[in-house]
Amino acid sequence: MTHDVEKPAPVFEAPWHAQVFALTVHLNETGVFAWSDWAAAFGDTLRQHGTSKSLNGGEDYFVAWLETLERVLQDRALVDAAALARMRGAWEQAYLATPHGAPVKL
Repeated sequence: MTHDVEKPAPVFEAPWHAQVFALTVHLNETGVFAWSDWAAAFGDTLRQHGTSKSLNGGEDYFVAWLETLERVLQDRALVDAAALARMRGAWEQAYLATPHGAPVKL
C-alpha cells in the first residue's frame, strides 16, 4: 500500500533567491556585517520599493534583497559600482544567450 505524500511547497520561488539569502547569512556569520545593520539597510530598501509597489515575498522581495546586499558591500568597500555593473552586464548577456529552462552559466 502506498501513501500519497504531498511534497511541501518550495521555500524560495527561484534558486537565486535561496542563493542570495544563503550568501547574506554567510557574510553575516563570517563578520562582514552585523545582522542589525543588515536589517536596517534592508528595511530602508523595502521602504523605498514599497512606495511604488507592494512586495509579496517573491521575485520583487529578492530583487530588493539583492539591491541591499550590493549596497551594503559597496558601503564597506568590498565591491565597487563598476565591478557590479560589469557583473550585471555579463549575467544579462549570459541569461539572454541561455535557452529557456537551461541553467545560466557565465
